[in-house]
Amino acid sequence: MALAEIKQVKGRGVYIPGDDIDTDQIVPARFLVSVTFDGLGQALFYDARFQRDGSKKPHPLNDARFQGATIAIANANFGCGSSREHAPQAFHKAGFRAIIAESFAEIFFGNSTTLGIPCVSLMRAEIENIGKALEETPEVEITVDVEKLEVRVGDQTYKASLKPSAHEALLHGQWDPISQLLEAKEQTRGVKERLPYTSW
Repeated sequence: MALAEIKQVKGRGVYIPGDDIDTDQIVPARFLVSVTFDGLGQALFYDARFQRDGSKKPHPLNDARFQGATIAIANANFGCGSSREHAPQAFHKAGFRAIIAESFAEIFFGNSTTLGIPCVSLMRAEIENIGKALEETPEVEITVDVEKLEVRVGDQTYKASLKPSAHEALLHGQWDPISQLLEAKEQTRGVKERLPYTSW
């Protein structure tokens, strides 16, 4: 089955402010022992969201106004730190389908793209404007237009940036290299059979 062409993501947003939010904050290390990524959405920002007894801390993801959000908004160098794949997986399992930030750590960006999560960048002032819009109207619809490289929030439109390679991969359904290899298994087998060093 061909991968979906991701041209637009629409939904409600939640602003998670702060520069240099790293992958250990996104998914604490003790959650990395899982064999699969199933249920990992519950670990998203766990230590920032919950006390040791499981009671909730004040956090945007715990705010009833932003429940059901599918687009995360963040600041600079989002997803820095260790290269754990669990961080974007946690976002995906929690239902997020796009992330808007000032900038992204390279590996987090790549791992998110291979899950079909567009990571688009805006200027700091634009991020802050979106944060204010969400405070005023939490239910405002946000559109991440991958094709046009725009973010639309209510009646405001912002020009976004996205790496050309990720832009092309998302638009043409080529964002998951493993799925591409599985779909091309007959061609892959043919190449293997032609290579003399794979038949010993």
